[in-house]
Amino acid sequence: MPNNENGIYLTVAEVAELMRVSKMTVYRLVHAGDLPAVQVGRSFRVHEKAVEEYLGSSVYQGGTQAG
Repeated sequence: MPNNENGIYLTVAEVAELMRVSKMTVYRLVHAGDLPAVQVGRSFRVHEKAVEEYLGSSVYQGGTQAG
């Protein structure tokens, strides 16, 4: 994992492990534009901040439904 002043970039496998989802789910998020990534050759790298932001924005707020 490259680690410099720009932060840490994670592989798809590392992102999948952090999010506890399959690699295919991560690829779907990347291709849908929901999770920004950088393509390096044939593989993708995702910035750790992008993962944190995605997880923070997808928190489910439970509650009761009106009706």
